[in-house]
Order: sequence, then C-alpha cells, then structure tokens
Amino acid sequence: MSLSPAKINAIRGSIRTIPDFPKKGILFRDITPLLAHKTQFRDCVRYFAGLTKGKVDSVVSIESRGFIFGSALAYALGVGFVPIRKEGKLPHKKTSVSYDLEYGTSTVEIHQDAILPGSRVILIDDVLATGGTVLAATHLVNRLGGKIAGIYFLIELRGLKGRAKLKGYPVRSLMRF
Repeated sequence: MSLSPAKINAIRGSIRTIPDFPKKGILFRDITPLLAHKTQFRDCVRYFAGLTKGKVDSVVSIESRGFIFGSALAYALGVGFVPIRKEGKLPHKKTSVSYDLEYGTSTVEIHQDAILPGSRVILIDDVLATGGTVLAATHLVNRLGGKIAGIYFLIELRGLKGRAKLKGYPVRSLMRF
C-alpha cells in the first residue's frame, strides 16, 4: 500500500519534535502522538505490510519502540514476532552482539531458537539514526541463519547517514527528517 501525500503529511504532523532531549543539541522525534491516533498508526502498519513481498516467516524488532511497530506488523502479516533486547533481558539461551555507540558500547541479544535457518524475516524499528543498533540486529539474524527480506523504519534521520551501514539490504523508511 502506498500512502497519499496527504496521509504522509498527517503522519509527519503527528510526530512531535522536542529540542534538547535527551541532551542539548538533539532534536528528539516523539512518536507517541502518532501511536495514539488510530488512523495514522493503522496507515503506518498497512504501509509496511504493503512493502512486504513474498513469504515472510517472522518480524524482528529492536527494543523498545520498535516492538510497537514490529508486533503490529507481525499481526497484520499473520506471522510471528521476534524481539531483540538489551543485554540481560532475555531469559532463555541467547546469542548476543556488541556494537559501538558514540561514547562506549552496547550489546543486544536474541533467543537462539527464535529464527530457524533459512527463515525470511523483516526487521523493523521506529528510527534509523546512526545505524549501529540495526546493523547489530542484522548480525544476530544472519548468525541464526535468517534471511533479511527487508528493513523498515518509520523515520530516517538523513544527516546521521545510518543507511550507509546497511548497504546490500533492502532498506525503506516512511519519512525522512
């Protein structure tokens, strides 16, 4: 499903920009008004479902706002949902990957049995910024033998050039700031 320019503008208008959050110099894109608006939220999920081509076995999302879109998209596609969480949050056997942040490192994890080898998955998150977290997520999916059929984002922050880290993957974003 493609969205009309009017629908995209309505979705864009429902995203608040909060200056200097969480620290000075950052323009935070607050999606909570969008989530509260049933039509615009539904339009986003339908848009992502319409991007999906061929059989998909599951939707994989990154903690925490990605879970909102990931679970809704999995439901719309009639497939399972797989969470990628921060280190120490998953209770069963897991595999992890660490990645660099601006000041330090972080680690994300996935259950070892969450994706079967050869499974086609969609990765989805709310925002593509520097791309480090989603690149780590691709490493986890690949390690388990999954095939990434698409990587979707509600918002892409162009100035941070996160898309460059995802070369070779089919990346789509609904809107860019």
